[in-house]
Amino acid sequence: MQVEYDYIILGAGSAGCVLANRLSESGAHSVLIVEAGPPDNKLLIQIPAGVHSVYKDPSINWNYESETEAGVEQRKIELPRGKVVGGSSSINAMVYMRGHPQDYDRWHDQLGLKGWSYADCLPYFKAGETSERGASEWRGGEGPLGVARAKLENPLFDAFLIAGETSGQGKSDDLNGYQPEGLARLDSTIRDGRRCSAAAAHLQPALARPNLELVTHALVEQVLLENKRATGVRFQYRGKVQVIRANREVLLCCGAIKSPQVLMLSGIGPAAELKQHDIQLRHEMPAVGRNLQDHLKIQCTWRCTQPITYHRANRPWNKLKIGARWLTSKSGLGASNIWEAGGLIRGNDDVDYPNLQYHFAPISARYQDRKIVMSQGFTLQVDQLRPVSRGHIALTSANPVDRPAARFNYLSEPRDLRELVEGFGKINELVMQPAFIAFRGERWNPEPEVKADAEIENWIRATASTDYHPACSCRMGKDETSVVDAELKVHGLDGLRVVDSSVMPELVSGNLNAPTQMIAARAADLILGKTPLPREFASFHFQ
Repeated sequence: MQVEYDYIILGAGSAGCVLANRLSESGAHSVLIVEAGPPDNKLLIQIPAGVHSVYKDPSINWNYESETEAGVEQRKIELPRGKVVGGSSSINAMVYMRGHPQDYDRWHDQLGLKGWSYADCLPYFKAGETSERGASEWRGGEGPLGVARAKLENPLFDAFLIAGETSGQGKSDDLNGYQPEGLARLDSTIRDGRRCSAAAAHLQPALARPNLELVTHALVEQVLLENKRATGVRFQYRGKVQVIRANREVLLCCGAIKSPQVLMLSGIGPAAELKQHDIQLRHEMPAVGRNLQDHLKIQCTWRCTQPITYHRANRPWNKLKIGARWLTSKSGLGASNIWEAGGLIRGNDDVDYPNLQYHFAPISARYQDRKIVMSQGFTLQVDQLRPVSRGHIALTSANPVDRPAARFNYLSEPRDLRELVEGFGKINELVMQPAFIAFRGERWNPEPEVKADAEIENWIRATASTDYHPACSCRMGKDETSVVDAELKVHGLDGLRVVDSSVMPELVSGNLNAPTQMIAARAADLILGKTPLPREFASFHFQ
């Protein structure tokens, strides 16, 4: 390593990989990207169907868990986060969803965040992807991220879409396109049958540049400050402490759980909390770690009366055949993320746009320890997209090795529980449609006896879990409740920005990987002082 670089990026996840590519492409700037985990060279990372194994792999996972959550019967909720090059884009389920256009318009219109309307963001989404749908007013055709259409053929996918129409919940050809509402076959970040993580799309092609360096197995201790300016970073690497100087900026891209921790370890955060851990206060910011949000989900399963599900895929001989086909042709079940259908729907008539999200799979799977047990069934999940409950990230010690405390306060607001009860009702309404008659057996989870609202509420509290979308803990805004401004600069400091899902002021209504990459692409232009891409006003059908 050199002793100084123009830009130091902390975290080689979805945002960090995009920044590393964009900031180094001119060759004019030296860039160092620091990652705590290993390279992304495990074969199962590359196989899309391997997702059920890799996201539980402790060697590439921070293995966080929430604090004891009162709203879900005092349970601790597992919070897998990628600790590997590519970050969570290397272990996630690869669903490509941008969120609803009105999410971003709220950021711009109601929160006053100039430059973050959907018209501002759409050109960055498009420039970032090569969609199998082809270039259009909604989709990109020349970007680094491969985005594939669903390809698996299964009668249960057909039944799901037909039920969407007959139930009145709707149908869409592309939830990232003209009609961002209804049930649809989903896109995924897969290219040529392989997972297209942020590392594969953005970082790996850029690493051949002499002005870009990647360091793995390096744990960040703190950002260094001098006179209210970030001047470098300190991190542990190969048993030694390294201090590297940043000539221009330090870019914190460690995610919604880790980024607030790094800020607080650097003396940036709530004064009382830093004092509690004997950390010198460098810059008081009460909002660091606050406003934490997540998508809570419930999951229902039914027995399938016909042997058309993928429950046999985990048998040794079938795994061998699936793996062999993937190795030779990058096709078949191994080239699928399995969750190939889903939807955005409204749980009630009072919401302005969809507040619930489906993920559907023609399989019933559960974990026993780290082993996957599959059954002849199908699974329908529903997420609450815009929770009212807010949590926070806190330090457990001043040691960067120790994990921070993540308290989400799940279901602490009555509306959140009510919306998940409505989501349960929508799931059952859908599966009771005639399209499912030929396939629907007994409901396994919850048991058929769970019917009354009080019983449903108890079941939700006992079983609800995260859909792995923590965000908003370093929120973008204009006042003391925010951490960064609309250019993602930390308020009151020079040379330091946060660029990851933590800067979202409010959760978007969908999966977070695509929005996080978009945020990083916009940030790159802001950092380099480039004129933003021209706004694009695509047409949409809002019901």
